Parts: sequence; structure tokens; C-alpha cells
Amino acid sequence: MSRKNPLPILENVTMTDVAAEGKCLARIDDMVVFAPFCVPGDVVDLQVTKKRKSYCEAKVIRTHKYSDIRTEPVCKHFGVCGGCKWQNLPYEEQLKAKQKQVYDQLSRIGKIELPEFSPIMGSVKTLEYRNKIEYGCSNKRWFTPDELKNMPKSDAPEDSVFRKADNSLNAIGFHIPGAFDKIYPITKCWLMDDLHNDIRNEIDRYAKATGMTYFDLREQHGLLRDIMIRNSNTGEWMVLIQFHYDADGDEERALALLEHVAATFPQITSLMYVDNQKCNDTFADLELKVYRGNDHIFETMEDLRFKVGPKSFYQTNTLQAYHLYSVAREFAQLTGGELVYDLYTGTGTIANFVARKAKKVIGIEYVPEAIEDAKVNSQINGIGNTLFYAGDMKDILTDDFIKEHGQPDVIITDPPRAGMHPDVVKTILRAKPKRIVYVSCNPATQARDLSDLDAEYKVVAVQPVDMFPHTPHVENVVLMERRS
Repeated sequence: MSRKNPLPILENVTMTDVAAEGKCLARIDDMVVFAPFCVPGDVVDLQVTKKRKSYCEAKVIRTHKYSDIRTEPVCKHFGVCGGCKWQNLPYEEQLKAKQKQVYDQLSRIGKIELPEFSPIMGSVKTLEYRNKIEYGCSNKRWFTPDELKNMPKSDAPEDSVFRKADNSLNAIGFHIPGAFDKIYPITKCWLMDDLHNDIRNEIDRYAKATGMTYFDLREQHGLLRDIMIRNSNTGEWMVLIQFHYDADGDEERALALLEHVAATFPQITSLMYVDNQKCNDTFADLELKVYRGNDHIFETMEDLRFKVGPKSFYQTNTLQAYHLYSVAREFAQLTGGELVYDLYTGTGTIANFVARKAKKVIGIEYVPEAIEDAKVNSQINGIGNTLFYAGDMKDILTDDFIKEHGQPDVIITDPPRAGMHPDVVKTILRAKPKRIVYVSCNPATQARDLSDLDAEYKVVAVQPVDMFPHTPHVENVVLMERRS
């Protein structure tokens, strides 16, 4: 159905500021306009795509003048792929924007007294910094406007979309924002060591050469579904391929692909697979099979070794994780006599990282497999003063739990993006630790939780840390001390 009033085109707009979600903004009269893939100082024509009372969303349709601060993106997929939206913004400017984001969210949402912030810690590496990446496989690839324009009519997707054996529609890559069932094919991603590109591209080549079907998310059929690749600072590689068996011979075809991958890439130390029949590609509740090698790889930090499995959470920027956890350890101010609670402990990275400076550390995490890894991590590092528990945080961290295990001197919490459950916050307040170290991947929900803690605790230090260059995401570590 067509609009009564077509959305307008805004001409010769000067973008002025960096905004959330990797966008830039401009102000036109009383209207704020947001647009992606541009930088402050760009002069552009904008096509409005969504209009609200006080703001609108738009896309750039013409650039009249590029900003003086703009830098050339290194990735050829920039502007189509939904990731690395700030590759056209110099890294120094990215850090300024992230520092401002943390300050704005803590002050605007938290509405609490704040100390002077420490300057943001930039990432050691800005390219090939990730140790984990996931690719979707789809029989409905995304075509850019330029690709469609230059495509012969006979090859157009509208003519071939129902030809299930047409390899031209099969793709391995990233989901396009706003098109959940379509994948844009990636040939080279700069987020991870280049070997991962070779692995992904070879899987794609072999699958197409052998006529392997790619997954159709809407119709829930097709063999090749998802690929997860992990590496570590020990030089180990893990590959997990998700399949969807729904035709005779699918298991044999899957095993043949695995054998080819194992033979082609002997660097892979953990090659795993799973038959995922669910509607989504999550695998935390599925039994994974090892095709070749081990069911884990190892990461190191200082003199510690950490076992990481396919279901384990481990910070995806290993080098920067060390700096993040060093800040958390410094903020904890441990002297050797403290009882520490480490909430949302994952594989026990923080718990084991601080254990040698504490009397005892108790870690709690939702994922049982991660907790088992945390226990192993303590064992292999000769750490005997840790205890780990698996389960929903609000159900485990109760007054009875604290009564049994002791009142914590320090609580370190590193929750998911949604922040802490209100019941967890209330339990922390009743536990009355001397200090709270709050590590957050989302300063907005962190600000909300800090506001709830503010009656009893004062923010005394704030340290932003950049874990994800070229993205708008930022980590933040806050130290709170109990009010006297």
C-alpha cells in the first residue's frame, strides 16, 4: 500500500554529531535526523525512511562534500554489512564518541553524583581483534542495489528465487539488518585473523561444488545452517558447523564436508558439529559432537590458562580483556583477606584472575557448561579458593545463600546487556559489601542499576574501555563504595 504523503528528501544537510548505534545526526529546525554510514561534517542529501514527531530516520542518497575527518574504510563490505559502522571515522574520534556516550548515559539515565571519568582505554588492536565470529548460511542471499542494476534479467533473484538448486542464491555471511532471513555473502572480514576467511570461503566453495543445500529460515529446511569460528592467543582454532538434516543422505554429506575441512585445515584443533532441528540457531541446549580434535581450546592471561568450550562465554577481544579485567582487579582493592562474589562469572575468568589476591571467590553463572569450565580453570591453574554455582542469578543469589557462604567484602558483577535483575540488586543491597565493581557492556542499563544502588553506594571511579573498535559498543567499569 502506497503512502498518501511520500517521505521527503532533505537536501544539502550537514551532519553535525555522532549518535547512538553508529549513526550520525543533524538538526533541521526542531527535528533531529539520524543517518548511518556518514560522519560529522559530511554534506549530504537524505531520503527520510521513518518519520516521528520529534525525529526521523534517513539514508544518504547523495554526498556533496565529505568531511575533513573522514577516513577510508578498510573493508570492501562497508556500508552493506551491518557491522563496523564507524570504519569511516578515525579511531581517535571513535574513542571521543564512546567516552561521551558513557558520560551521557550515566548522567542522564543514572542521575547520580559522578566523579571525574578516567580517559577511555583504547583497544590494543583495531583490526583482527576478535577471537570468535559466527556466520549464517542461507539460500536467500542479499543483493545490493548496484548488483541488481548490473544483473542480467535472466539472473535476477525474482526470476530464480524458487529454483532451489540455484547456487547463485546460496551465501555464507552476515544477516542484513531488517531482513532476518537474508544473508550478505562475505569474502573477507577484518574482524578476525585471515585464516578464518580461508575456512569460511572453502566451506562455501565445497558446499556449492557438491550441491549441498543451504538453510531456508522461513521454510526451515536445507542442510548447511551456521558456522562458528573461534581462535585463541595460544594458536588454537575451533570450528563448529551447524547442520539441519532433512533429506536422505544429509548426514553423510555433512560428514564429508567435515572430513574435507579437517584435511584442508590441520590448524583446526577442535572441529565440532551439531544437527540443529530448532527454529533458531542457538545451541546451548543441544549436544555437540566432536569430529576431530578436542571439545575445547585454551586462552591465556598472565600466567593463567582458561579452557574455552563452544558454549563458553569469553571476552571476544582477548588482548583488551586483559586490560578490562586488570581495571576490575585494581578497583576491587584486594589485600588477600576478602571474600569476593563474582556474579555472571562465565568461565570464571575474572574469578580466577583475582583469586590469588583474595581469601575466597564465589562465582555464579547461568550456563552450566561454563561453570564446569570455570571449575576446570581453577584446577589447571592450581587455584583452590574458588567455588562456582550454576543457575539463574536471582534464584541463586539469595539471603539464604549469603547466610550460608558469608557476607561478601567485594562484589564484582559483569551482567549481560540487559543489566541486573531488580531482585539481584536488592540482594546486593542487603548483602552490604564494602565495594561493588560493576563491569558493563551497556552503560545505559548500568546507569539504571547504579541509580538503584545509589542510596547505599557512591560511585568513586569510572573507567571506560573500548573492546570493539569501529562499532558504537563500549565497556565501562565502575567502582562503588558503601556510604558511611
